[in-house]
Amino acid sequence: MELTPSSKNIRQLLATDSTLIDVRAPIEFQQGSMPSAINIPLMNDDERKAVGTCYKQEGSHQALTLGHQLVSGEIKEARLAAWKEACLSHKSGYICCARGGMRSHIVQSWLNDIGIEYPLVAGGYKVLRQAAIDAINELTLRPIILIGGCTGNGKTTLVHNLANGIDLEGIAHHRGSSFGRTLQPQFPQATFENHLAVMLLKKAEHHNRWVLEDEGRAIGSNSLPSVLKSQMDSATIAVVEDPFDVRLERLKQEYFDRMTHEFLNVFGEEKGWQEYSEYLHHGLFAIRKRLGSQRAIELTRLLDLALAEQKVTDDTRAHYSWLCPLLNEYYDPMYLYQLSKKQQRIIFRGTYEEVEYWLTSQHWF
Repeated sequence: MELTPSSKNIRQLLATDSTLIDVRAPIEFQQGSMPSAINIPLMNDDERKAVGTCYKQEGSHQALTLGHQLVSGEIKEARLAAWKEACLSHKSGYICCARGGMRSHIVQSWLNDIGIEYPLVAGGYKVLRQAAIDAINELTLRPIILIGGCTGNGKTTLVHNLANGIDLEGIAHHRGSSFGRTLQPQFPQATFENHLAVMLLKKAEHHNRWVLEDEGRAIGSNSLPSVLKSQMDSATIAVVEDPFDVRLERLKQEYFDRMTHEFLNVFGEEKGWQEYSEYLHHGLFAIRKRLGSQRAIELTRLLDLALAEQKVTDDTRAHYSWLCPLLNEYYDPMYLYQLSKKQQRIIFRGTYEEVEYWLTSQHWF
């Protein structure tokens, strides 16, 4: 049983989050995978390397023989048990390897031997990956409006909450600034693009326009696909302009309250405080050259005092001492300068609520 590699079939698989039992080696999976994939490899990295070397030196027959020798006995039984459990837990999924070739067929055959019929994806990850690339290249050509505004204006939240919003920072697991790191590791570039493609495919049937945040080319370690960035570079912009105190409250909740809670929850009290402190220090250190060495030293001193006060009083407003000058002297001037070069593309300005109302009343849905 195979899923034929037609565009319609593959797009439906991706858009419906059909489970993929990906039997590639871990190193292959780490380089790129689909959102709904579970990695249960036929061979581990060392076994795959040994078989690959054998194939180059002695040919396909010897390589296949070696593969069966390496994955036999208790090793084979353990892996077969894992595939069986996955198949029973995800009854409508598919087996997937690199190109839908020998590895997925071997796993499918072994499962058949124990009475489990499970289809595979003809063409494997290569076909899925190409479908993701094609979906991005096609669907990002639809009209786009960007949400702009200085830090703390709630742009990401606004985009995330819109039915036709594509939350690039959410997909990237990064907030797009020197303080943008989250506790979720970022994906490899191919995996980031695959997640973006799936998000577009899920929404494409009901929406023919996209709302995105005004982003640079890179979000942390992930880069926007060139076709998407090109479209964004000419897209119209709605700018959110909330009062400074409203922005401060948002930033307090997002970067201090929530991040403190997450670090302590993940690492525990002592290690959590250390990691949280290093996170803030790293963000400030990353822009020290643009701040100037003396100003960076002064803001770091204020950061240390704020951390000490927060630890005693649990009041994160102590961080306003260095956050306010950072916004006024660095982030706001930088973004306003960037926005000044896009003036002709701005079609609306207002508070968060006004921009949200404007978007929903413009038939963008």
